[in-house]
Amino acid sequence: MTETMMPRSAAAALDQSDPLAALRDEFALPDGVIYLDGNSLGARPQAAAARAAQVIAQEWGDGLVRSWNKAGWFEMPTRLGDLLAPLIGAGADEVVVTDTTSMNLFKALAGALHIQAQRPASAARRIIVSERSNFPTDLYIAEGLASWLDRGYQLRLIDSPDQLDAAIDSDTAVVMLTHVNYRSGSLHDMATINRIAHQRGALTVWDLAHSVGALPIHLQRDDCDFAVGCTYKYLNGGPGAPAFIWLAPRHQADFAQPLTGWWGHAAPFAMAPGFVPVDGIRRALCGTQPMVSLALVECGLNVFAKTSMGAIRTKSLALTDLFIALVEARCAAHPLRLVTPREHARRGSHVSFEHPHGYPVMQALIARGVIGDYREPHIMRFGFTPLYTRFVDVWDAVAILADLLDRQAYDLTGARDAVT
Repeated sequence: MTETMMPRSAAAALDQSDPLAALRDEFALPDGVIYLDGNSLGARPQAAAARAAQVIAQEWGDGLVRSWNKAGWFEMPTRLGDLLAPLIGAGADEVVVTDTTSMNLFKALAGALHIQAQRPASAARRIIVSERSNFPTDLYIAEGLASWLDRGYQLRLIDSPDQLDAAIDSDTAVVMLTHVNYRSGSLHDMATINRIAHQRGALTVWDLAHSVGALPIHLQRDDCDFAVGCTYKYLNGGPGAPAFIWLAPRHQADFAQPLTGWWGHAAPFAMAPGFVPVDGIRRALCGTQPMVSLALVECGLNVFAKTSMGAIRTKSLALTDLFIALVEARCAAHPLRLVTPREHARRGSHVSFEHPHGYPVMQALIARGVIGDYREPHIMRFGFTPLYTRFVDVWDAVAILADLLDRQAYDLTGARDAVT
């Protein structure tokens, strides 16, 4: 039996034999919804509501300011960083959970440029290499930092991964890339890019927002320099949950960045007027942490302790393979174009199809209980979170998509929401 001919009962059989099936019970998913947008906002862990109540009612309500010490609030960024580290191939004392992805990218990029500027052989390097299709905020951060430095720094953008080799040259200070492209789902070869960059004297900054929690990442093994990412997508930390930043141990002593807030100070409560950075990864911290949202990150991370990234990746590829095959078979009469690479080695955990009326089609899907999202131009994104997405969800989602397209049951006149 081929995937394109698969009856729903066969998809249900795959769920019966799925070693991750029981993990779905760890999440609060509403009835009547097929949630295929965990690549944008992960589902709520069951434990999150009780944890939020504990932080608000007990730690804040009863403990008050004492909870910075008694409830471990002060150490939470590093403790959560150590929990997250195995998911990205990092070690203890290499990660902190803090701030936003944009802020952490600013820190990492500034730190990388600072290190290059201190090296006699690299001080003249002024180019930041990235992709034009990178997530826009990453490009905005790089543009803003380059303009504020006012020392001739420039952002060099490529239009295809094939152009990356030629773009990295003796003028390149930093290569700044997102591991999995937010729009297409295309996956970069991290180890190869790091090797090329280092051979030519450049450092690398990786954005892991669309790969962490979805596939194995090996920052140490692949010889990365800096990495950042969010916790509210595949890590299920909650809307706007704090992000994380990783510094390779070899760079920690030399790491410096402009956001020198008191949480990165060697002795924050000495209240000294001058900044002295703390040793190690905590120097990537800035200001006082948002404890309620920070505490909820742990609920999502705890689920990963019940499985492995290898098992998650195996199911992710099976889910996305099935989705692509079913869409192409059942919707072949419609103007859908697959944007995501077919090759496993080049694919993340979301699948994107282009359709001339992508936005209204996605809105019609959402109205029918299939929640994905839309990105310009004309891209419908479908995210597959192996911790809770089932094979029958894939089968049902494609059946509903085919029905909508066959009947043209979508509204071309509706206004767009602010968030698409």
